[in-house]
Amino acid sequence: MSRRPERSPPNGSADDAAMRAVQQRGDHAAFAEIVCRWEGPIRRLCTRLTCDEHRGEDLAQEVFARVFTKRDQFDPGRTFSTWLWRIALNVCFAESRRASSLAIVDEGATAARCDRELAPDEGLIAQERVEQVKRALSHLPDAYRAVVVLREYEGLKYREIAEVLEIPEGTVKWRMAEALTQLGQELAPMATDASVRRAAAGPPR
Repeated sequence: MSRRPERSPPNGSADDAAMRAVQQRGDHAAFAEIVCRWEGPIRRLCTRLTCDEHRGEDLAQEVFARVFTKRDQFDPGRTFSTWLWRIALNVCFAESRRASSLAIVDEGATAARCDRELAPDEGLIAQERVEQVKRALSHLPDAYRAVVVLREYEGLKYREIAEVLEIPEGTVKWRMAEALTQLGQELAPMATDASVRRAAAGPPR
């Protein structure tokens, strides 16, 4: 995959300090700062994993509600972002179990929503193939898709993803490799079709 990652808020020390204030004093102003900085990334994550903008927004709200209600569980010795990503993934995985699959089968209504969230950078792939890319991503197992989204869309390093998922870094790299293999296999016919169309069109004039 080739996409410029949308990096998460870099203000880690400020987030950690704000979360400590929330944890120790129930500071609503500090919590509002956290929501303001992280609402976009968390909503993007939830939307990309569910392929549904409205569900993504609802799940993002649930994530922040859990952050506040579970504030006593935050470990000040660890980074807030790691804890937040983990909560967000747990919320999405729970939704996946409830719905049996994160992918929505409604091809027509879902395509327009997913085009905005799952499509690679404009110009890298023809518009008529966006749906195929979206479908391939939605077919990945939850654990694989989480790695792809965190790495390719949110720009996390393998080490950071390993901390979020609480698994060895080598396992993260293995899951990424497996995900790319599955994506490559499913998208191979798309590449072949594109080559055939280019050949049929002849050389550029």
